[in-house]
Amino acid sequence: MKQFRHILVGSLIDGSGGPARQGVIMTLGRGRIVSIVEASVDDVKPGAVEDLRSFTVLPGFVDAHVHLAISGTENAEDRKAQRKASFEEAAFAVEAHLSRHIRHGVVAVRDGGDKNGYALLYKKRFLEGRSVPVAVKAAGQAWHAPGRYGSLIGTTPQTGENLEEAITRSAMKSDHVKIVNSGLNSLSRFGDDTAPQFSLDELENAVKKAHALGRKVMIHANGRVPVGIAVEAGCDSIEHGFFMGRENLEKMARMGTIWVPTACTMAAYVKTLPKNSREAEVARRNLDHQLEQIRTARTLGVQIAAGTDSGSLGVHHGRGLLRELRLLMTAGFRLEEAVKCASGLGAALLGVESHTGTLAPGRPATFVVVRAAPASLLQNLDDPDLIVVKGKEVQGGKGGREGFTGTSRTDLLSVP
Repeated sequence: MKQFRHILVGSLIDGSGGPARQGVIMTLGRGRIVSIVEASVDDVKPGAVEDLRSFTVLPGFVDAHVHLAISGTENAEDRKAQRKASFEEAAFAVEAHLSRHIRHGVVAVRDGGDKNGYALLYKKRFLEGRSVPVAVKAAGQAWHAPGRYGSLIGTTPQTGENLEEAITRSAMKSDHVKIVNSGLNSLSRFGDDTAPQFSLDELENAVKKAHALGRKVMIHANGRVPVGIAVEAGCDSIEHGFFMGRENLEKMARMGTIWVPTACTMAAYVKTLPKNSREAEVARRNLDHQLEQIRTARTLGVQIAAGTDSGSLGVHHGRGLLRELRLLMTAGFRLEEAVKCASGLGAALLGVESHTGTLAPGRPATFVVVRAAPASLLQNLDDPDLIVVKGKEVQGGKGGREGFTGTSRTDLLSVP
């Protein structure tokens, strides 16, 4: 057995945001990157170096906002049925969605909750303690205020219990805490704000408690006031952040708060809603406004992690991340910067740097291989040629191994 694997790479995008490197030899060993050096003609010896000169190599992707127990189906009846699914039914959905993620080179996901916490339960029953190609971080159930939006993805504190107490009771069971602090974006009135669900004191106490328990906090928030309260409370990431305004973006840049814009949700609405309808028009305006906020965020230095809200109407697991990358580039990000949002920054937010992230000596050999130059990468990224996790080829991609179909759950997601 070879101790080291030497690969000649045509173009390498390392996830740091820096320019793509041309013509390098990447040496792998024991599941890690040993070295990345400039290549010369003399280095290309038949049988000694794998020739990927026609390919681009980039890090395994991270989707920082998904709902694994929910699909992006556009069928209204199927969406209703998902709300009543048993754990067994939800488990098969989670399996299918993880399979779609790995097929598209997504090797780590952060789940933002479901009504019964099934994604977290699935992880605990079938994934914990095992070496798996898709690292899963799950919130369980998101927390929302009584009578407010959030029942599809979570629950409320118990009667007589405040948010801090609810988190104290449950946070150690989950990987992170998800809190909902606004409603959904209106598709009938452009820019219509909803009131915050929790006060600054409530959120501040909840965030402090979560951090004391070693848990990061992701907060769903749209609009100036709900986002402002969430940022001031010290949350780790703002989810969605539509219509939050420049002042909040400036505050996030100062405080190092990460933003997960999920712009592709509005792009999906534009595509799926009846054409020329009021709702489709508002969705288009929402999308344009969000892209303008992303442009401003880039200028201000706000850290952005790519997330899709997969499970939202028309946003499909795995494929959605490519849409989000394209939208980031529409908003002015260079390709390498967009890849950083979906790799290095996402890995740091999730705490999965031992699984994926940037490509550099000493880092995990987790990467995606695409037969394309960087200039045409996005046109070919939907169907990668090869996916490698910690030095081993896994299912997914044209050159990958068989998918999950027909496997037993004891074999599911195992790295070969």
